[in-house]
Amino acid sequence: MSEYKPPFHITDKIINLVADISEQIGRINVLSHGNMNPHLRKANRIQTIHSSLAIEHNSLSFEQVTAIIEGKRILGNKSK
Repeated sequence: MSEYKPPFHITDKIINLVADISEQIGRINVLSHGNMNPHLRKANRIQTIHSSLAIEHNSLSFEQVTAIIEGKRILGNKSK
């Protein structure tokens, strides 16, 4: 079998460009990691809390849980 030779030559310039691109992609991933879909994270957190409370037979609504997470006061249901 003959040795394959690609139709290009790998040079120091190509290697440096690939390294620079990889570095920039890494920076973007690090910087955007905490900012990706913050609304989705908040909604998932509220849903998880609401579901956990429902398992414990707590009668707080989704809106009441949202208000508590936002630091607002809510009125609970009267005990029977």
